[in-house]
Amino acid sequence: MTRTLGPIRSAVLFLLLLFALSTVPQTLHAVAGQHWFAFVGAQSHDKGHQALAFLPNEIWIHAGDSITWRFDVDEIHTVTFLKAGQVRPPFPNGCTLPPDPPLFSTTPAVFDGSTCMSTPPLVKDDTFTVEFPTADNFKLVCLVHADMTAVVHVLPPAEKLPHDQHFYDAQARDQAEDLLSDTDRDDDHRFHKWHGDHGDHSGHHAVTAGVGEVSATPGGTSTLSVMRFSDSRIVIHAGDTVEFANNDPATPHTITFGKEPMDPMPPVNFTVDPDGARHAIINSKSDNAHSGFIVAAPQDRPFLPQSPPGVTRYRVTFPHAGVFPYICALHDDLGMKGVVIVLPH
Repeated sequence: MTRTLGPIRSAVLFLLLLFALSTVPQTLHAVAGQHWFAFVGAQSHDKGHQALAFLPNEIWIHAGDSITWRFDVDEIHTVTFLKAGQVRPPFPNGCTLPPDPPLFSTTPAVFDGSTCMSTPPLVKDDTFTVEFPTADNFKLVCLVHADMTAVVHVLPPAEKLPHDQHFYDAQARDQAEDLLSDTDRDDDHRFHKWHGDHGDHSGHHAVTAGVGEVSATPGGTSTLSVMRFSDSRIVIHAGDTVEFANNDPATPHTITFGKEPMDPMPPVNFTVDPDGARHAIINSKSDNAHSGFIVAAPQDRPFLPQSPPGVTRYRVTFPHAGVFPYICALHDDLGMKGVVIVLPH
């Protein structure tokens, strides 16, 4: 009996081993899940037109799947998932609020809704992967840009997915083209169209410091911003004042003459006019003048305190002739620069 059962037992063990080996790859693949790809931002060739958007801004995956976001622009962005009810941190801090030290995630990260996950500010050609082990619906935000959101729908493995990667690739291209189509045009026409009748009302020379629009889909909101000054070269006379006004609903800009401050948020060397505009006087090329952030107030929401009016105007008076270059300290690397040429009176 022993000799008879030995070969049978060996054959059975051999077949079980073959079966086990044949099922290992499928089991590992099921645990690992599917890998998806998406994009962060789009821009024109001159970098001046920025689509501040997750592309696409809505995606359906299975629990156990992962998504890799590729950053496609020179403007900084973050990929951030906050936990429910969390206070939104400033982007230099990642998942923490000051004075706590910054906290960022490393790729590949895991997000299930229980703790915050955030990249540091990233730019063109950077990538970041997030794994989603738990079925739920998660809001994706960029901490740098307030109106840049998306949704990731994580379904149970048994649920059928509505789209494949090819669909999302095509949708990302379409959304990027739609966002940039309103801005990727001649500068004069663009600023004439968006500047409209909302420019300077003080009798001064006017420069528009950026324009933009916020658009929405069921998946979230995106902003298209033009990172340019409308009259990047303006000629005035000694004693004149130039008014810079930000027409972008969400993106801050600065007007910076001379030395760029380490912290671009607060203004430097200024007074405040009766209508709330900041005002500087530049006597020579060696003078430093910095507007700080000029930006519209955030949209008010029910059950939250009303926001004060935003500071959207900055005026500079030039008593003497000269050539005075200036930049937006936030977006000069994208080409947002200008010059004021002051002729003798």
